[in-house]
Amino acid sequence: MSSTSSPWLQIDWTKFDPWRVQAVRHRLNEHPLLRPGRIVEFGARHERNGRVRTHSNAATAGTPFNDAPSLHPNNKSAAQTLSDIEHAKAWMSLLNIQTDEVYRTLVDTVLDEVRPKSEAIDPGMSYRGGWIFVTSPNTVTPFHIDKEHNFLVQIHGRKRVYVWEPDDHVAVSEAARDLFHASHSRDLIKWRDDLRERAHIFEIEPGMGAYMPSTSPHMVENLDGASITASFTYYTASTRRNSLLHRAHQRLRGAGIEPPAVGARPWFDAMLVPFLGLLAKPWPASVGATKDELPYAEHLWA
Repeated sequence: MSSTSSPWLQIDWTKFDPWRVQAVRHRLNEHPLLRPGRIVEFGARHERNGRVRTHSNAATAGTPFNDAPSLHPNNKSAAQTLSDIEHAKAWMSLLNIQTDEVYRTLVDTVLDEVRPKSEAIDPGMSYRGGWIFVTSPNTVTPFHIDKEHNFLVQIHGRKRVYVWEPDDHVAVSEAARDLFHASHSRDLIKWRDDLRERAHIFEIEPGMGAYMPSTSPHMVENLDGASITASFTYYTASTRRNSLLHRAHQRLRGAGIEPPAVGARPWFDAMLVPFLGLLAKPWPASVGATKDELPYAEHLWA
């Protein structure tokens, strides 16, 4: 690793490409806020604020990600699930942990170290977020995409992480990406078993992880023990521009125009730039948090 690596995320910034999937190392498994007992306490507190998402281990790679909690409900509370995750037969995510005054310090600790290096190559870090995933043995995170850049780090247990490049249109079509950015719908994102052969496959354990650029398709298989994974996410100027271009392309599709893929015809995207500000969503006051505290509010429920 480079001598410029941060204490928590160990990244060779001389080789880092913000729009390419890559392995990372870390030592966040040593952080006191990520110990199982602290996470159980936090989960109970976070559930009271409505920021827990969960489903049972009946979900598969092909389960629609947005619908997994309703299709395969986990009826146990966060405290019950987290305190006996080995036998809970469940997947649980603690969402937007930066909205908690204690766990915000964890997000800041990690991303404050990333920011000076990332700004040089992908400026405009904003909407910083954090997530904690606690998973029973042999449980799957369904195939999906997200909007943020994402450092996924393994804290406890072992997982197999499948990640596809953010411009892999065989894994997720351009039409599916346009729809996702326009409405957060993942209805056109479909799993097929033959996609496995196209993926980067990371067998991760504590101290290991993966960096996934914005809209990198991914699917995760937990292995034969309980697992704790953390995720640190953020937007940049390029991710916001990319998202707005996809929204503009979705508008064109609605008008019967088939646009080229975002980035495929720079001149075409440049023509749309003056109109992108009209597509930016206003910040919902009902969320009760500032833009610096949350990624897009829709991610609380998606």
